[in-house]
Amino acid sequence: MSDQALNSEKEKLLADVRSVLSNTEELLANAGEEGGTKAQELRGKLSANLKLAKERLLDAEKLAAAKAKAAAKATDHYVHENPWKSIGIAAAVAFLLGLLVSRR
Repeated sequence: MSDQALNSEKEKLLADVRSVLSNTEELLANAGEEGGTKAQELRGKLSANLKLAKERLLDAEKLAAAKAKAAAKATDHYVHENPWKSIGIAAAVAFLLGLLVSRR
C-alpha cells in the first residue's frame, strides 16, 4: 500500500472515530435531559456507539501492527540481502546526524 493510500485510510479512520465520538457526546447530552424510557433508549444507543468506537480503534490498532510487521520484515530481508549497502547507508545517516547535532 502506498503512503498516499495509507494516509487516506488513516484520515478516513480518524473521521469515523470523530463522528462516532461526536454522536456519542450528543446522545450523552440528550440522555441527561430526558427521563424514563427515552433515557433508556438513549443510553442503549450510547452504549452501541461506544462499542462501535472501540471496535474501530481495535481494527486500526491491528492494521497498524500488521503494517509495522510487514515493514520490519521487508527491512530485515533487505538488510540480509544487502549487508554492505545497509552498513554504508547507516554510516552515512549517522554521519549526517552527527553534523546536524554538532552545529547546534
